[in-house]
Amino acid sequence: MSMTLRLPAVRAGGVAAAMSALFLAVLLASLDQTIVSTALPRIAADLNGFDDIAWVSAAYLLASTAVTPLWGKLGDMFGRKRLYLGAVSIFLIASVACGLAQNLIELIGARVLQGVGGGGMIVLTFALVGDIVRPAERGRYQAMFGSVYGVASIVGPLLGGVFTDHLSWRWAFLVNLPVGLVALAIAARTLPAATRGAKARIDYPGSLILAGIATGLVLVTSFGERWGWASPAILGLIAATVALAALLVPVERRAAAPVLPPAMLASRTVVFSSVIGFFANAAMFSVLVYLPTYLQIVHGVSATLSGVHTLPLVAGLVLSQTLAGRWAAHVRLLRKILLAGLAFNLAGLLLLGTIGAATSTAVLSVYFLITGIGIGMVPMVVLVSVQNTVPAADLGAASAVVTFSRSIGAAFGVAIFGTLLNTGFADGTRSLTGVGGFDPARPDTVAQLPGALQDTALSAFAHATAMGYLWIAPALAIGIVLALFLKPGRKEEVKADGVTTPVEQAPANSGDLITAA
Repeated sequence: MSMTLRLPAVRAGGVAAAMSALFLAVLLASLDQTIVSTALPRIAADLNGFDDIAWVSAAYLLASTAVTPLWGKLGDMFGRKRLYLGAVSIFLIASVACGLAQNLIELIGARVLQGVGGGGMIVLTFALVGDIVRPAERGRYQAMFGSVYGVASIVGPLLGGVFTDHLSWRWAFLVNLPVGLVALAIAARTLPAATRGAKARIDYPGSLILAGIATGLVLVTSFGERWGWASPAILGLIAATVALAALLVPVERRAAAPVLPPAMLASRTVVFSSVIGFFANAAMFSVLVYLPTYLQIVHGVSATLSGVHTLPLVAGLVLSQTLAGRWAAHVRLLRKILLAGLAFNLAGLLLLGTIGAATSTAVLSVYFLITGIGIGMVPMVVLVSVQNTVPAADLGAASAVVTFSRSIGAAFGVAIFGTLLNTGFADGTRSLTGVGGFDPARPDTVAQLPGALQDTALSAFAHATAMGYLWIAPALAIGIVLALFLKPGRKEEVKADGVTTPVEQAPANSGDLITAA
């Protein structure tokens, strides 16, 4: 089967307008992974659903991860603009449904639909950047989008708290509507439209298997600690996920238009970049999610002030993303940027592994800055390396592979760190259980302990947090080793249909024909 995509030229002004629409959409999709966290207690109270409230977050993550590969492949086959507009529309409709939900079942169902749209928005955005700008310029633009994740992780919980305290938790969802409609209108006018030359087949078996793998991984990471890591449910999910993973390769080899082309998985750059992205996101989200908790519990600051304290981390992230995006125009520098980012990130985790209850704000700010610099460099380089390696017609599938691995990495990082933190804190405060109503499963009850015992509990929480980062750090060391063998340039050869040919990147905004076999 052959397919021809024609990508029209995009003028400089059109690029700026298109990027603004994409930026707004990614901001909304990434915020919806974090803005709900501070609103969950109020949602549980209003909808009488404390037992199943975890599904409000898990449903979004589950759906967005499961559909990522399919959105990427469909964009390659039918044109990314129309799919992108559809994804944004689904996301906005689901946001309204979330805001109007009258019970927890309705909210969870709407969150699933919202995750379907949000997953498409993110992966298609990254692929559209590959369509709109030349390979040498992709790093600069991808850097801007990469910064959104760090900002959303800090700003999201703050906005959720403000909406919950001063308006209603429903505004955490309804606020998407006006911003999303603006993004939708701009995207409809400015995004390049691609025409499809041949009717393509959808790989339904491969899509279902990938969705099943994503479902298993997200459920294991989201509920492993709650259900018990050795429980029959978790062990069964792990076994089913492994079986589906073993089935995926033979199914994709027989597919006429595989959602995950086997040739792509033969590329060292794609495989190594995906694994590095997995490890880097695991480390990144363990930092972004749990550092505010450490500040609130150990240093006694409010949710708002915890965001202020982490500003050095966000500043380092944005600065390194910007610089790395400029440097990435020189393909030969990609591996050096990646190694530097992983090294800074590893150094940051090792420094965070030394924090305690008495660590000063000034020292924490330095640690946060170093960690942020490392976090900012890695995601953009990983994505650009892959996009510069694969044929233009596979940009969507390649972007989906990287996005998929990073999403799973984030889920694993949060789950594993949470388990390490809770276990370490429980072990360190075992002798305090029941004193003054203290419960090791609820760190917020530390405040109920008398002075000396409270200091003991706070030290235990700080120590558990530090040890969690030390346990996560080896993942980045593995990433550094893989990066040494990475070929992130455009000279790598990719096998297709049994023939090994060099990858050739056409200027994505030149109007040239891009033909994929």
